[in-house]
Order: sequence, then structure tokens, then C-alpha cells
Amino acid sequence: MLETRPATAADATLITAHRRAMFAAMGRTQDSILDAMSRSFEPWVNRMIVEGKYAGWITEVDSRPIASAGLLVLDWPPHPLDPNCEHRGYMLNIFVDPEYRRRGLANALVDLCLTEAHRRRLRVIALHSSDAARPVYESFGFRTTNEMFYVEPVEG
Repeated sequence: MLETRPATAADATLITAHRRAMFAAMGRTQDSILDAMSRSFEPWVNRMIVEGKYAGWITEVDSRPIASAGLLVLDWPPHPLDPNCEHRGYMLNIFVDPEYRRRGLANALVDLCLTEAHRRRLRVIALHSSDAARPVYESFGFRTTNEMFYVEPVEG
């Protein structure tokens, strides 16, 4: 039976495993970097859940976790896109086990994230998407922006 439940701090290891699998599936990151990220991410996500800054959901089939997603609440200055709010949302860790893809699970998880963002009065929600997932987000109204990144090289 398919069931989706809120994530708790006890799910930090699972959320970390799904995050690692998500990046591994994109195929652009070395295992050693994914391992280092996972070691740092697990205590971080645990803390964010405890502090109420990360809301997540786990979808299970017969108690086996097969998908998950999260919404992170970020401090953000008032901005022309939302001139009265000091926060924005960031959707992350949207992962569906390959065996269960193309069944609407990602859509359902994105909907939960957006519902929670609305509940928290977050009007601006950002995310970074793989090419394969872009149509899912576009169907909810997400659009490509002019964001740029500067990233220091990772040694490893």
C-alpha cells in the first residue's frame, strides 16, 4: 500500500541516502565527493528538521521508502518578487526510486512542498532541476531564471 508521511529527524539517514542516489543518478559527481557530501549532509538535515526549517515527506510502499522530497525555509531579504517577506523556500532532495518513476510520485511530492510553502506564506520557491525532471516542475509553474553560480573547486 502506498503511503506518504512527514519526515522526522529519525529519517535523516534515509533522506541522505536518497539525496546521494539523486546526485549519483545524474552521473556528474565522483563517488568520493558524494560520500563527503553525505557525511556532512546527514547531521545538517537532522538539525534543520529539528529546527523546523526543513519540512520533508517520505513515500513508502508496504513500509519500504521509495520516494522523498523536502522544502527548506531560507532567510532571505525582501525582494521585488516578494517585497514583504523575509523568507523564501527551496525545494530539494526530490527523489523517486527508479522502479517507481513515471507514476506521479514526484508530482505528489512537489504538490506537498508547495502546499507547505503556501501554509508558511512563502511566495518565492526556488529549486535546481535535472534535465529529466524539468517538465515536472514546469507543469507547476516553475520557470528558468537568470541565476548564476560561482563555486570554488572541490578538492578530493
